[in-house]
Amino acid sequence: MRIDFKKGNGLVPVIIQHKDTFQVLMLGYMNEAAYLKTVAEKQVTFYSRSKKRLWTKGEESGNFLNVESIQLDCDKDTLLIKADPIGPTCHTGNVSCFSTLIDTSFLYELEAVISDRINNNIKDSYTNELYRKGINKVAQKVGEEAVELVIEAKDEDIDLFKNEAADLMYHYLILLKAKNVNLKEIEGVLKGRIKRK
Repeated sequence: MRIDFKKGNGLVPVIIQHKDTFQVLMLGYMNEAAYLKTVAEKQVTFYSRSKKRLWTKGEESGNFLNVESIQLDCDKDTLLIKADPIGPTCHTGNVSCFSTLIDTSFLYELEAVISDRINNNIKDSYTNELYRKGINKVAQKVGEEAVELVIEAKDEDIDLFKNEAADLMYHYLILLKAKNVNLKEIEGVLKGRIKRK
């Protein structure tokens, strides 16, 4: 990758985007040393213009940005990095420096919450308790929620219908976790079904 560092006096802007939700998380700057360190360590390192040194995002907070991919724009003077963030990206505690959350990313946030409760074996967590009962119980619960949604679809109470739809979606995500499948993979299947012209 031949990056034009000269155009910006040794620095290029770097857009950080969430690997799953595509939400823009932050903007930083890299010099060549920061870029090489990022590539070598697979964690985003910037050049801090205020500190006048290399700065690995998360070096103090632990909220690292693990690199998934790096793309160079057509002018070769701007980078787009898709990253897997560990914790919130913004120093304010928000998901992004630009807003707290975009609507399309919420299901991924929910998927992360479900995974956290299961992976860390959180006590008194309904999600974790259901998961620990095994695949049969999880699948049974998804079936029950699907039937309840169908029943509410035949009635006129839209609020009850929305709640049952939410219950089904939540339990569906637990089932995906139980099958060791993630939402991104299901999206990939759906995208593959779209007929291209």
